[in-house]
Amino acid sequence: MPVYALGDLVPQIHPQAYIHPEATVIGQVSVGAGSTVWPGAVLRGDYGRITVGQATSIQDGAVIHATEELETVIGSRCVVGHIAHLEGCVVEDDCLVGSGSVVLHRVVVRSGALVAAGAVVSPGTEVPARAMALGVPAKLRLDAVTPGSFADAVSRYTANGELYAKQLRRID
Repeated sequence: MPVYALGDLVPQIHPQAYIHPEATVIGQVSVGAGSTVWPGAVLRGDYGRITVGQATSIQDGAVIHATEELETVIGSRCVVGHIAHLEGCVVEDDCLVGSGSVVLHRVVVRSGALVAAGAVVSPGTEVPARAMALGVPAKLRLDAVTPGSFADAVSRYTANGELYAKQLRRID
């Protein structure tokens, strides 16, 4: 798997995390136990720190970056969808960030919230706990998410990471 140190900036990947061989992890990146990073995802911690909690899935093609002033923090038991872009934001525990969405500088997505597919969450926005952010620019629907809504997806991706770690083999 392409995991790179950049000078003294060395990724810290828990032994029970799964990083797909075609994902890229560079620099100040921490990935917790049971988390998965899928093909084409890029976690580039060159300017600032990126932290991914436990049992979180970073899906195919997602781009996670940080700035010199703003780290990117993704909590535990989250799903970050395909081709999402997160930079300089905080996503607390138990959240879903939908496919193709963009979560920008100083955004805070509170526990149990959902960023809908294709949404663009403008800088400085706070998505309250259990709210849904949808549209461009994202508008908020409060109390739209039932607690535990993403638990099945989290379990599925954690199990998938274990399966891939044991059974994925290149055959070309």
